[in-house]
Amino acid sequence: MSVSHVTTHILDTGTGRPASGVKATLEAKSAAGWQEIGSGTTDADGRIKNLGPGRIEAGTYRISFETGSYFGEQGTETFFPSVELTFALKDPAEHYHVPLLISPFAYSTYRGS
Repeated sequence: MSVSHVTTHILDTGTGRPASGVKATLEAKSAAGWQEIGSGTTDADGRIKNLGPGRIEAGTYRISFETGSYFGEQGTETFFPSVELTFALKDPAEHYHVPLLISPFAYSTYRGS
């Protein structure tokens, strides 16, 4: 399996474990609005290595995570039914890793490597 230009990793800080089975969508912003360019579901390690194309241009992108479904399957109430992370990809030569840390009532992110 090849690794896409943008990857993600989700950790459930409430359980201290990777969040597996979370659906995510990668979109690019254009003059016409947001356009889906990739999607995937986290594996047993909470990772999506093939979220989108192998190479994308500089621009504005967002990843939408279906966190409500993830918590619902666990029978856990959550305040955030989804999380959207918008970011600027400035250097097309670099890999962009966008991790997400979630719990039922909070989330955090950062630019990983």
